[in-house]
Amino acid sequence: MKQRRTSSRFQQHRDGIRQGVRQHSAVDFFNVLTGPLLLELTEGHLPEHRERLYPPTVALSIFIKQSLEEDGSCQRAVNGWAAQRAVEGLRPQSVRTGAYCRARQRLPVEMVTALTRETGGLLCAQAHAAWRWRGRTVKLVDGTGVSMPDTPDNQARYPQPSSQAPGVGFPQARLVGVICLSTGAVVDAAMGPFEGKGHSEHGLVRQLLGAFSTGEVMLADALYCSYWLIAALQSTGVDVLFEQNGSRITDFRRGRRLAARDHAVSWQKPPRPHWMRREQYDGFTDELTVREVEVDGRVLVTTMLDPRKTGKRDLSELYAQRWHVELDFRNIKTTLGMEVLRCLTPQMVEKELWVNLLAYNLIRLLMAQAAVESGLQPRDLSFKHTVQMWTQWTLLHAGRRQDWQRDTLLKLIAQVRVGQRPGRLEPRARKRRPKPYPWLKVPRTLARQQIRELGYLPNAAGWPRVITHPRLPQIRTCPIRASGSSDYGVATRR
Repeated sequence: MKQRRTSSRFQQHRDGIRQGVRQHSAVDFFNVLTGPLLLELTEGHLPEHRERLYPPTVALSIFIKQSLEEDGSCQRAVNGWAAQRAVEGLRPQSVRTGAYCRARQRLPVEMVTALTRETGGLLCAQAHAAWRWRGRTVKLVDGTGVSMPDTPDNQARYPQPSSQAPGVGFPQARLVGVICLSTGAVVDAAMGPFEGKGHSEHGLVRQLLGAFSTGEVMLADALYCSYWLIAALQSTGVDVLFEQNGSRITDFRRGRRLAARDHAVSWQKPPRPHWMRREQYDGFTDELTVREVEVDGRVLVTTMLDPRKTGKRDLSELYAQRWHVELDFRNIKTTLGMEVLRCLTPQMVEKELWVNLLAYNLIRLLMAQAAVESGLQPRDLSFKHTVQMWTQWTLLHAGRRQDWQRDTLLKLIAQVRVGQRPGRLEPRARKRRPKPYPWLKVPRTLARQQIRELGYLPNAAGWPRVITHPRLPQIRTCPIRASGSSDYGVATRR
């Protein structure tokens, strides 16, 4: 009897989730998450809650929608939710952000991380055979940095880099992601402080080895080319393809010659690093056989040793695909606006990061569906175009979702394709500076005090400065605060 009551409550809870999803177009995205494959996973992580204005499913959906909008403020999110309720004839609500922010805080980060990993894993596992490399799953690995508001809590958890003056820099976190090459989906990720023991890219990638399965290939740049990582992956049947690390000298006169500038060579186990326990060190093999091959002016390192199965040109073409991970991180950070996070506490920073990754995976899901319908590959389609189409589509087609409309959406997504430009180089430099202002050299509170006392900021480069003219007396310039404005103009003194 008790079991039947429990089952009945579970069914009612499930029906409640689905009914709420059908009623509110703001949670269109959550329809993906309440499909048969992910509904159980979602429900398993839902916290106990009352039917509030922002139940967990709605709060997560609006949070996802925030990450896709250029103005991702909480106020805009609440305004949109309030306007939608009003249009649908529901009771008007307050547009204050407090209730929504508290609902976001109640969301378990475990639910967001599990959904991100599950969507990424499903996309990667269900990728068409034609999308894979020689029938094998290839996963890209790379790291990047993200900054966040300069609050005491964020500084304590994610301290600013030591190269920045105290009180001037911003807290910074390091992110390492595992991305499916064929679909672009994030399979897993690890986050930690930018500096400190165990939080290097190597330290974070060691947390992600469970994202790889036997028969797969890890593709990464020279930073990841280490004895320990290769040995750990090889022991589980995972192949690697890296560029040779600059600290290692490649001598093609050694080892077993396979072809010109192509050989199999043994690497001896290095001394135990400081982060590794003795029992871990003893568990590694004493030597490692890898293949070193020079193509297109770079030396590649791989555990695919048979040149008859995997030739030099095959390796070169596969390594050229590594550039996709740079574009994927650009989409996550620039298109989705994750380069600078908005949350004020470390707990919410972590949650915000994972919500961004979940939103990214859901866009990749749409792209994969569009690729299937159009006979293309997901990598042929534009991520930014898909984001723009989805946001406009949900805005204009709220509450009118039919199958034919979804098919139309997928066809529109497939119309814009990205250019295939092999060998492209992109200098990591800015052509235009955002603002001509000098760098802040002291904490902002001290800078405000100096401006109040002196009328200018003496620590900023070039302020105050003397302007000379052959026919005019010397002019001393300094910034002054304009009346009724937070901007600073220039005052002159002869």
